[in-house]
Amino acid sequence: MTGLSRRALIGSALGGAAAIAAAPAVRAAQAAAPEIAEAAPITPAERAARIARVQGLMARAGVGALLVEAGSTLRYFTGIDWWRSERLTAALIPVEGPVAIVTPFFEEPSIREMLAVPGDVRVWQEDEDPHALVAGWLRDLKLTGRPVAIEETVRYFAIDGLQRALPSVQVRSGADLVNGCRMIKSPAEIALMQRASDIVIAAYRATGPQIQAGMDGAQVFAVMRQEIARRGGQTPSGGVQINEGSALPHGSKERQLVRAGSVILMDCGCTVDGYHADISRTLVFGTADRAQRTLFEHVRRGQDVAMAAARIGRPAGEVDAAVRRVYEGLGYGPGYRLPGLSHRTGHGIGLDVHEPVNLVLGEKTPLQAGMCFSNEPGLYVPGSYGVRIEDCFYMTEAGPRYFSTPPASLDAPFG
Repeated sequence: MTGLSRRALIGSALGGAAAIAAAPAVRAAQAAAPEIAEAAPITPAERAARIARVQGLMARAGVGALLVEAGSTLRYFTGIDWWRSERLTAALIPVEGPVAIVTPFFEEPSIREMLAVPGDVRVWQEDEDPHALVAGWLRDLKLTGRPVAIEETVRYFAIDGLQRALPSVQVRSGADLVNGCRMIKSPAEIALMQRASDIVIAAYRATGPQIQAGMDGAQVFAVMRQEIARRGGQTPSGGVQINEGSALPHGSKERQLVRAGSVILMDCGCTVDGYHADISRTLVFGTADRAQRTLFEHVRRGQDVAMAAARIGRPAGEVDAAVRRVYEGLGYGPGYRLPGLSHRTGHGIGLDVHEPVNLVLGEKTPLQAGMCFSNEPGLYVPGSYGVRIEDCFYMTEAGPRYFSTPPASLDAPFG
């Protein structure tokens, strides 16, 4: 580690507090919020094009139909935004022709309201078998002799029910078909993610000045959640970790309070028309010490290395590998060991906050224009604190482009 030993880093983190009056972080947070980009909802025409694309992939793979349960992929193809319960709501996308929706009888009006593409709806009563409807549809379409692809998050009871209703059915994973569509974002999807990111950044800037000594992570996040909602962000998500809790990437059950010199790690996001923003910021309440600044600067260097490594055609895992090589040269790790980077450099993002493909060692999927990722090579010192700066980006033919601009300095953590 350049300029500081691990022991010095840990000791400084647990050492004396600094004055909090007129903190640079607070002054920076009071800067005017950036303009929030406009974005239109996904159109029925785009959803129809998605179905045509997956049908083309199915035809080339010799697949007869794709089974999709309620969730983000159902929304992606049909516009139906539905939850999962013990009652099956699912879509059967045939290799040719319109989609078929299976849902409980009493849910039919709501499902039809949301269905944004041509399709039929078949319903089942509470005393009937919904899986028999799926099997019957396959028979009607004369697809029983071809494999049925299963979207990778479909629950076992839906697969088991189909196999009981149609013992001759062949099932295979549909992950390649779905990911072949969803991993590549359209300009409309990118615009929605840009708007979500702008909302989160504006909320961060409004939240910073409201953080006070004595607040815990839940109280800080409550302010952030309110600021996101005030700007039109949907489903505010995330959390805030303070002091030693910031050394645990997804937090601690121990309640920590803001005090002079506290490291505050905020990992927050929202959605716009279902599309996610996921942005992390780390700040120090008061004046940061040398060790805190060093760790922050190293994480920013890691982000820069990741962006330099993200090039069209390069395996996604090479981005993670490039970051780890630099971090190991600074004294972290090796590999996933601590102090260091204990998780992947980034994850795919879109209708799900975490979706394929990941920036992780060994991932061989080539980077393509339209793929979207987080860039979050955090560094964590157990028992002390951690720093994570997370900004998402999308791939273009010319290279990666950020949705949100990383902060240049710990003195201005919100830009």
